Amino acid sequence: MARSKKSEWIEVFAPATVANCGPAFDTIGFSLDTLGDCLEARLVDKPGVHIAEITGTKGLSTDPTKNTAGIAAQETLKLAKSLSQGVEIRLHKQIPQGSGLGSSAASAVAGAYAVNILLGEPLSQEELLEPCLAAECAVSGYFADNVAPALLGGFVLIQNLKPLRLVRLPVPDKLIVTAVTPDYVLLTREARAVLPEKILLKQAVRQWANIGALVAALHQNDLKLLGEAMEDFIIEPVRAPLIPGFDRMKQAALAAGALGCAISGAGPTAFAITDDLTKAEKIAQRMQAGFAQVSLKSQAHIGRVSTQGARCLRGKNR
Repeated sequence: MARSKKSEWIEVFAPATVANCGPAFDTIGFSLDTLGDCLEARLVDKPGVHIAEITGTKGLSTDPTKNTAGIAAQETLKLAKSLSQGVEIRLHKQIPQGSGLGSSAASAVAGAYAVNILLGEPLSQEELLEPCLAAECAVSGYFADNVAPALLGGFVLIQNLKPLRLVRLPVPDKLIVTAVTPDYVLLTREARAVLPEKILLKQAVRQWANIGALVAALHQNDLKLLGEAMEDFIIEPVRAPLIPGFDRMKQAALAAGALGCAISGAGPTAFAITDDLTKAEKIAQRMQAGFAQVSLKSQAHIGRVSTQGARCLRGKNR
C-alpha cells in the first residue's frame, strides 16, 4: 500500500490592508495589525489545490479557480515547479468582502504563503507576489497596493507593475489607525466605474504634491504632515457619494482630533490617523455615530500598522 502524503496542518495569517492612503491611488498601501484572514493548509495525496472549507462569510466559492486563496495557491505550486503536489486548504475569513480592506488580497497572500511553507519555502516573499497578483487580477484587477503590504507588512509604494518595482517606506512609531467599516457593500468594480477618464492639470499638481508630502512625512516621522497629505483631490470627490454619510462621518473624525481621514481602498471603510490611543477611541465613536446617522451599523478597528505582514501561526516555521 502506498504511504499517504498527508502532512500536519499549518496555519497562516495575512493582514487586512489600507490602499491609496488618500492621494496615492493604486500606488501606496499599508497593513493593519488588528484584522486579517487565517488559512490552514496541508499536503495531500491528490495533486492540485482543494478548498475543504470556508468559514466567516457566505457566497465565496470553494472552486479553487474562482477563489483568490485557491488561485494563488495553484500559481505558487506552478512557480515552484511542484504541480504534482496536492494541497488542501481551509480558509477562515475575518475581513468583510467588499469592505475596502483588501479582503481578496489577504486570502490570496494567505494561500500563496501557506503553500510556500509546505513546500519548504523555495520562493522568496518577493517571488510570492506574482501568484498573489495573478489571484487579484482574476477577481478585481492587476493591483499590488493591497497584496504587497499584506505579504510584506508596513507601508509599500508600487513604483511600477510590469516589471514589478516596490519601495518599502518607514512606519511612524506613534501612528495609530482607526478603521471603521459600515454595514454596506461597495464592490471594487463599482467604485472604479465612477473614476474620471480625464483630470485637470491643476488637480494633478495638487495630487502629486500631496503624494510627495505623504512619503516625506513617513520618512520624517511627521504625523501632522501625514494627515495633511492624506487629502485626495481626484478620487475621493467621486467616490465619497457612493458611501452613505461619508462627508459627515469624516468631519466628525476630524473634529474629534483625527490628523487625517480618507477612504480605505475602494471603500466603504474609512480610516483616520492619530498619535494617541484615547483620541483614537473617541474618533472611532464619532465615526460610527456619523454612519449611524444614516442608519448604518459599523465595526471599528483600532491599532497600529503591521510591520510583519503574512506570518505563520502554527506549523513548520513557528
